[in-house]
Amino acid sequence: MTVAPPFAMSTPTPAPPPSAHSPAVDITRRFVRITAQRGPFVEFDFAIGWPELSVELVLPRAAFDEFCQRNAVTFLTTSPELPTPTPDDEET
Repeated sequence: MTVAPPFAMSTPTPAPPPSAHSPAVDITRRFVRITAQRGPFVEFDFAIGWPELSVELVLPRAAFDEFCQRNAVTFLTTSPELPTPTPDDEET
């Protein structure tokens, strides 16, 4: 019996074409929502294509500014349901 190594990959299946149930996405659109500023760091959500599907990132202010410029981001407003950080929220 021959067993394929665990790293062997099968041929990828092509993605189905967009349908009425799966809207097209514009991956050239980039979004940032600042969620907090803690000392020299900016916490933010970053999304590509769909603003509601994002990752949380933290960068120093200078790196954040460069990141936003390089990605030509659209800034989103903070969601009203997110609490505004207070000085008591600072991590030590």
